[in-house]
Amino acid sequence: MTLSAQHTIPKEIENEALVALSHYPELKDTPIEFKFKPNIKKSTMQAQPEFTSVFNSKKNRRYKILISEQIKIADSTYYTKNIPAEIMIGWLGHELGHIMDYQNRNGLNLIGFGIQYLASKRYIKEAERRADAFAVRHGMEKYILATKEFILEKAGLSEKYIDRIKKFYLSPEEIMKLVEERDTISEA
Repeated sequence: MTLSAQHTIPKEIENEALVALSHYPELKDTPIEFKFKPNIKKSTMQAQPEFTSVFNSKKNRRYKILISEQIKIADSTYYTKNIPAEIMIGWLGHELGHIMDYQNRNGLNLIGFGIQYLASKRYIKEAERRADAFAVRHGMEKYILATKEFILEKAGLSEKYIDRIKKFYLSPEEIMKLVEERDTISEA
C-alpha cells in the first residue's frame, strides 16, 4: 500500500489506517488527518470535517479523525495505539464510513448534521448505523465485527459504554444481515 499525500497519519497507527483506507478507494484523494487527542468525551474516535472547509466544494473539503490517546477499561487505562490491529482497523473503518456520509452532504447540511447529532439521540443512532453500514458495504465486516466483539465482550468496558454501543450501533446480527444482502446483490 502507498501512502497518499492527502492523508496525514501518526506512525503508531499507519499500517492500520492504510488497511482501513484501502477499503475506501474513493477517499484516496480526500484530505484526511488522523490525529491523537488526550481525551474525547463519550467516544474513542470522532470523524469530522475541518470547520474551515465545510463550505468548500465536496471535492475540496478536508476531514479529520480524532483518536482518544487512551481509553479506560475497568480500573485500567490503555493507550489506544496499543489496541490490537484488527480492532483499530475496524474503528478507523467505521470513522471513514462517517466521512463517506459527510461527502454526500453540502455545507449547510453538514452544519445541520452536527446540530442534530448534538441534540437528538435518534439522529446519533441513525448516523452511527449509517457509518457501520458504509464500512460493511466496503468489505470491512471482519474488522467491524472484531471491534464489536472487543467492545461488547472482551475489553471490560463500563456497562454504560457497552449500553451506548448496543443502543446506537449495528449489532453483529444486523451486520451479518447487511453482508448477506450485499453478497446477494453482487451475485445477481
